[in-house]
Amino acid sequence: MSAFYALLFTVAFLVLVIGLAKKIYQYSRVPAPLKIPVTPAPLTKGGVAVRLAKEAILFAALFRSNKWTWLFGWMFHMSLFVVLTIHLRYFIKDVPEWLVLLQPIGKYAAFTMIIGLLGLLVRRMFVARVKYISSPSDYLWLLLLLVIGLTGVTMRFISHTDIISVKEFSLGILSFNWQTLPMDVPLLVHLFLVAILMILLPFSKLLHIPGLFFAPSRNQVDNPREKRHIAPWAAELEAEKNKMQPK
Repeated sequence: MSAFYALLFTVAFLVLVIGLAKKIYQYSRVPAPLKIPVTPAPLTKGGVAVRLAKEAILFAALFRSNKWTWLFGWMFHMSLFVVLTIHLRYFIKDVPEWLVLLQPIGKYAAFTMIIGLLGLLVRRMFVARVKYISSPSDYLWLLLLLVIGLTGVTMRFISHTDIISVKEFSLGILSFNWQTLPMDVPLLVHLFLVAILMILLPFSKLLHIPGLFFAPSRNQVDNPREKRHIAPWAAELEAEKNKMQPK
């Protein structure tokens, strides 16, 4: 079983990294033929960077759109970020001081993550306009994340697992020196679902994570009058056309 999980996470990591890298490369190659920033839009590249930061960290557009959706969505995403950060201790041999200090906060971030997920699930189930456009996969993603969160809370507060052995197992995967994994049911379920999440993420709607930074409505400077916007492929065609014209 330990070998199975070690192999599973090795495959999941490779699929996640290669899949995300491929998708990000594809996003970067998609042309933006029009200047379409959503107004009020920034007039400088620095302003664009600030706008993207506000969208990625504060979910500014969602806040203006729907306060309840923003509350549960922001609660889930920020809690997930904290939870993922504290999990770094399983992959670092000598844990830095700042990560040790973050542990008490991360211990309870799982609860706010679960509350956020429950709010988003209830929204999909009972808000008519959202339910109408929801597909089965939308519910499955929320349930998958919920079970991951619940099993994590179970291991921390109810059925404790041997975290030293878990860390040795994690470090063993990185060094290709596979170690024994504790055979606790909550741990096995937790890790299995995390691996499934890693494998499916590059092929799912969760790609909005990197996709935000490539959205032309968010990453463009609002200067259509000051500077003519020409997509790279259009610029190449125009250059070829100029070469073919007689001098």
